[in-house]
Formats: sequence, C-alpha cells, structure tokens
Amino acid sequence: MYSFENKVVWVTGSSTGIGRAAALAFANHGADVIIHCNSSVDEAQKLEEEIKDCNKKCLLLKGDVADRLQVESMVRQIEESFGRLDILMNNAGALIKRARLEDLDEELWDRVMNVNLKSVYLVTKAALPLLKRAEKGRIINVTSVAARNGGGFGSIAYASSKGGVSTMTRGLAKDLIEYNITVNAIAPGVITTPFHDRFTPLDIRTKTLSSIPMGREGTPEETIGAALFLASPYADYITGEIIEVNGGQLMD
Repeated sequence: MYSFENKVVWVTGSSTGIGRAAALAFANHGADVIIHCNSSVDEAQKLEEEIKDCNKKCLLLKGDVADRLQVESMVRQIEESFGRLDILMNNAGALIKRARLEDLDEELWDRVMNVNLKSVYLVTKAALPLLKRAEKGRIINVTSVAARNGGGFGSIAYASSKGGVSTMTRGLAKDLIEYNITVNAIAPGVITTPFHDRFTPLDIRTKTLSSIPMGREGTPEETIGAALFLASPYADYITGEIIEVNGGQLMD
C-alpha cells in the first residue's frame, strides 16, 4: 500500500469529481491535503470535513487558478500553513460549453484555454519554489482522452487545451528534472462526474459506451490508482509519461 505520511499534497479543482476522489485518496494514504475550489464552496467544505475525519491536516483554498494574482495568493497561504509542498496535482479544468467552430467565439476559446491550460502554467510556476524544497517533488497533471482523439461533439477548444496539457507535461518533465521533480499525467476517458452530467447529453453518453471495450463509464475512484502510483516512490524513474485511464477506449 502506498504511504504519503509527512507529505503535503495540493489538488486543484478538488471539490467534485476526480479532484475530490484524489484528495480523499491522498488523505486516506496519510498525506496532509490542500484542497481548492473556485465556485463550489459548499462541496469543498464538505470535503474538508471528510479529510479532517481522516485525522489529517486540510487547508481549503478558494480562487481562480487562471488568475496569476489569485494563484500567487493561494501559494502564499500554503507557504504560511505548511512551508512546503511535495505533490501538486493540476486537476482544475472545465469544458465551459460545447460549441462547433461556427459558434466558437474568441471569448469562449480564451476561457477554455485559461481554465485548462494557462492554469497549469500559472499554478506550477507559482508552486515551484515550494516543490523545489521537497526531497522528490511530484507534479501530476490531468489531461484527457480528448487530447488524443480530438474530443466529442463541440469540444474543439477543450480537446486543444488538453492537448496542450499533455505537451506541457513533457516539456515540464525536461525542464524540472534538475530539481529532482518528476512531471507526469493521467488521461481519463469517460468518467461519471458532474462534468459529463452537465455537458454531455444522455444520448451521446450512451453512444460513447459502444467505443469502450469495458462497456461502461469509469468512476472517479478508478482514475486515482494511476495518480497515487505516479506520486509514489515506485515511479521514481518515470517522468514525462501519460497514463491513459479509459477502459480500453483508446488503444495504440
């Protein structure tokens, strides 16, 4: 079993879905956890109580990860509370709205790029001084199967942003290895989360199941084993890799 005792983990976008499952898993495996939300405050506060029930320290941060000043403020709070950061999981992201190219205006494009891609740059850069203090720093980005297959109907901007996250993961892996920081990613497929409840119509979700060899959507908890592995000593010699977690939906 993985142990993250005496480790400090920050999971962005952790009030619901994959981020929530990750924060709980790290706490259950011994870590002190920093959780984050922007608008889902009630859900984040419930998660905070669950983590404290694990007898672990928990810091709840609220802010926009696409805003540099707010990100820097959150990092200062981490510095004041913990003085260090061992593991960063860049999970925050959103589709915002489905739109084909004809309806994809510049404002929507920028919003999608900011929340999915710019946020990874801003958070990672701001957190780097803390990660450099770790004995073996870990960064785990959350990309998507959409980065490989172009995404579903009306998700050009989202798929493009996640493709950027995948490429940034490899670039950061090269850039940060001199600080003994590894950078990897997980790429979930169709996972049963509020994301799909909000953005994916039932008929499209049903049709997508035919492309998944396992014949079902995954659960947030089923994505977390890969993240725990990448954060653990078992992955010491792995960097710049992306683990696909999609029930066999995408096979080379």
